[in-house]
Amino acid sequence: MSRVWIFGQDINTDQIVPGRFAPIMLKNEDDLRKYPFVEHRPEFAGDVRPGDIIVAGNNFGCGSSREYAPLALKMVGVGAIIAPLFARIFFRNALNLGIPCFTADLTSQLRDGQQVELVLEDGVIVTEGGERIALPPPPVFLREVWAAGGIVPFFRQHGRFPGEAA
Repeated sequence: MSRVWIFGQDINTDQIVPGRFAPIMLKNEDDLRKYPFVEHRPEFAGDVRPGDIIVAGNNFGCGSSREYAPLALKMVGVGAIIAPLFARIFFRNALNLGIPCFTADLTSQLRDGQQVELVLEDGVIVTEGGERIALPPPPVFLREVWAAGGIVPFFRQHGRFPGEAA
């Protein structure tokens, strides 16, 4: 089971990892796992577990194009991010890193701390009570990149980028 972390609208990359922590990343990338939401939700970095799911409002990942914001989320093991709208560059950075992002508004259907199961292959969230919440089916190329662990691992495995002829 995975824990649901509910966030509001307009969560920007500076809330995910404040810009002042960029020099830390340059010295030791592993230290990034200490900083996701360090100011916005200080308990997050210490309590998040691999596979946990972020469910947020509109415009998740807005702000700068810092790749270390989604990288920090990957490093703590976030299993997926679900929001009605993502900032385009954040969505692309998350895809590059292999973080599944689903475009849906579940903020009123799920609650903070709720235990759920994300069945990525089926694109469904299953609650403890057995309710099944269907997520919008992602295109095949997204699922392939997620399965590979990101765009670079996909390229290494296939010798091409998604959509290129084999």
